[in-house]
Amino acid sequence: MPAAAAPIISSVQKLVLYETRARYFLVGSNHAETKYRVLKIDRTEPKDLVIIDDRHVYTQQEVRELLGRLDLGNRTKMGQKGSSGLFRAVSAFGVVGFVRFLEGYYIVLITKRRKMADIGGHAIYKIEDTNMIYIPNDSVRITHPDEARYLRIFQNVDLSSNFYFSYSYDLSRSLQYNLTVLRMPLEMLKSETTQTRQESFDIFEDEGLITQGGSGVFGICSEPYMKYVWNGELLDIIKNTVHRDWLLYIIHGFCGQSKLLIYGRPVYVTLIARRSSKFAGTRFLKRGANCEGDVANEVETEQILCDASVMSFTAGSYSSYVQVRGSVPLYWSQDISTMMPKPPITLDQADPFAHVAALHFDQMLQRFGSPIIILNLVKEREKRKHERILSEELVAAVTYLNQFLPPEHTIIYIPWDMAKYTKSKLCNVLDRLNVIAESVVKKTGFFVNRPDSYCSILRPDEKWNELGGCVISTGRLQTGVLRTNCVDCLDRTNTAQFMVGKCALAYQLYSLGLIDKPNLQFDTDAVRLFEELYEDHGDTLSLQYGGSQLVHRVKTYRKIAPWTQHSKDIMQTLSRYYSNAFSDADRQDSINLFLGVFHPTEGKPHLWELPTDFYLHHKNTMRLLPTRRSYTYWWTPEVIKHLPLPYDEVICAANLKKLIVKKFHKYEEEIDIHNEFFRPYELSSFDDTFCLAMTSSARDFMPKTFGIDPSPFTVRKPDETGKSVLGNKSNREEAVLQRKTAASAPPPPSEEAVSSSSEDDSGTDREEEGSVSQRSTPVKMTDTGDSAKVTENVVQPMKEVYGINLSDGLSEEDLSIYLRFVQLGQSQHKQDKSSQQFCSRCPDGVIKLTPISAFSQDNIYEVQPPQVDRKSTEIFQAHIQASQGIMQPLGKEDTSMYREYIRNRYL
Repeated sequence: MPAAAAPIISSVQKLVLYETRARYFLVGSNHAETKYRVLKIDRTEPKDLVIIDDRHVYTQQEVRELLGRLDLGNRTKMGQKGSSGLFRAVSAFGVVGFVRFLEGYYIVLITKRRKMADIGGHAIYKIEDTNMIYIPNDSVRITHPDEARYLRIFQNVDLSSNFYFSYSYDLSRSLQYNLTVLRMPLEMLKSETTQTRQESFDIFEDEGLITQGGSGVFGICSEPYMKYVWNGELLDIIKNTVHRDWLLYIIHGFCGQSKLLIYGRPVYVTLIARRSSKFAGTRFLKRGANCEGDVANEVETEQILCDASVMSFTAGSYSSYVQVRGSVPLYWSQDISTMMPKPPITLDQADPFAHVAALHFDQMLQRFGSPIIILNLVKEREKRKHERILSEELVAAVTYLNQFLPPEHTIIYIPWDMAKYTKSKLCNVLDRLNVIAESVVKKTGFFVNRPDSYCSILRPDEKWNELGGCVISTGRLQTGVLRTNCVDCLDRTNTAQFMVGKCALAYQLYSLGLIDKPNLQFDTDAVRLFEELYEDHGDTLSLQYGGSQLVHRVKTYRKIAPWTQHSKDIMQTLSRYYSNAFSDADRQDSINLFLGVFHPTEGKPHLWELPTDFYLHHKNTMRLLPTRRSYTYWWTPEVIKHLPLPYDEVICAANLKKLIVKKFHKYEEEIDIHNEFFRPYELSSFDDTFCLAMTSSARDFMPKTFGIDPSPFTVRKPDETGKSVLGNKSNREEAVLQRKTAASAPPPPSEEAVSSSSEDDSGTDREEEGSVSQRSTPVKMTDTGDSAKVTENVVQPMKEVYGINLSDGLSEEDLSIYLRFVQLGQSQHKQDKSSQQFCSRCPDGVIKLTPISAFSQDNIYEVQPPQVDRKSTEIFQAHIQASQGIMQPLGKEDTSMYREYIRNRYL
């Protein structure tokens, strides 16, 4: 299929800030430094931001001439060479935005970056360091006593911690949206290009463009999804005055990428988490939802699979799956003033018509389509009613909303008390989650940009034929999404999302023709790599919201975590409690200031003087909202018409207005992803190449033992991996315990038939200490009679190690081969009489060889000593005697030599 369109690459990737007394000049260029743009920032205004963008694209020579004229014109004395009028202030890689507190504006620049992932040649960077520069000159600065405190609060949001950006890939949207936009029909792109030119205010936008039929390529740039953009408020003041290439949108969350090597074929597994900037905050201070349907701790997680052997978006193979986590969409909170580890849950407002839940699910239908599947993991049976309050209210809200939706698009509600099943020794949590994951993925489907492989027709699979989603001519689309929640949306939610992601990963690998069945077993290199990605993902999100890393991990629910993990869990719990009690309030103030929820104003209370930020996040408390939605028709009419497809991906007039379409030459730098990725104009070092440094299944997970199957889908033993699941290899006792439990565990069944008989067999089996299965299989207790077998399996059998049991007698054929080997070894050196006699007694089948070496004595057993002359022997003997204190008398030659030395040295 010919390339219909390509993403537009930003032409502002390298920046240099030049300073004069009256102005800042921000010079931006593309990576090849062939195109330049210039921003002029006025420094004479004490409180206003005056930015001028001439919208002209400069060459390198033109920029040098411009800077030279500026330098010459700003010197104190005309023609004076000693004092420069233009100073180079800082170098950067992007503009985060502009912010003002009580004095003048600041500019926030990205000064360090690090590449974290690569999707189709489009690099994703993590912010490593930033620089905040005050714009107004000191001569016009109006100082305020509280400015420094606001500055400290703003800088408490650590921009070097999990903020990401890209110059050419829209991180705020899913891969399905980004690739769907690129496959728009050419007729619509042509009409949109004409409309963009008519509405464009940039008189240089189409300068030099040759509009010949079929000679150009359409470049597409879409507006970001502002819900997941964290610097939207900081860029809002310049959004309508500067060229779009200056606008660099950043997301907050997690980004990780690893390489899965399948017999040398590289497949990139990428995990991207986008944290919502709406109703954002810390654990106990942000619960439930606000009046606009935005929930706390809302994170969209997308796993992307791509064949790295082909880089292009149009020719390559790409697949993705999206799921969401978020707080229960109700008006609820927890009072932390009681200093309790688990403060009581209270419902703040009565919502009999589920108004806030309706707004939230309407947003999800618009972005993801239908069905919306809710996996509720909160507790259902409690001695004291705590988490069950949320379950009862959520069930009532979903039941109310479903009665007005069409039956085929209703919200699916799945309650499952994960904590209850975890405490039970007779139930395996991950097996239950696997059953849920299979049903969820079958309903939503996943995205893949290529039609079904021919192998799926030759070898049809029942699970593949039952897969949901939307099948189109170019592949498959995911319709609907899984929304997982517990109370905090941290530990239990991350494990549930991992199991759903593992199930989806199997379907993604199968769709790309990399495995023969859509199944993945635990203890394979592929699943271990994926599990490590998800644990890093869970730790990062938990630190952002809860103040500590995950307390319960996948290994905890598999019951293979080492004993040292219990102490770590206790420390993480204490760290989370300390953070929630003492530092969350300051973090919440920083987030409110950074996101523009609170704007400092002269004469009004300061941020630290507010008793609560409830009024900042619930706008209906400050003013009357416009017309209230219907209690029955609670959805947006346009959204319901296009279900199950998400309305944001439907080609309509409203969505086309969000696109910027421009026609380029075929080899224009703004759409040439080949030059952007390989950069032939600069010297590259293999040590700095990202694809070689990323985590690899072959290097980091595959066992180093010779003869091991290199397939990442082969089930390994826990100690047969580059990264041991035990965590600490030096702990010998844990290793022995792991081998015991692995030996006593039953073999893992196929994931198609997950056993549910763990509860039925509880009456016949007895529990014995140390014999509980620690795999992801149904738990069956070992009988006392099996204890002897357990101790035998601590040491591996000799046949597994050497391939043969040495205690058995050798056959005549093996003995004959061994004797021939002995004869060949003896023929390499001089044979003595005993060996000749041995050869005379050899059987007839043994070949008799005579030595033909030309050396008399030199061989592997006999070496002729070297000849040493007499003088050397005397010198060596004198050296040995000198070490024993026996000195030899000096000769005439020694005396004359010593006198010559004294004469030259001292006389």
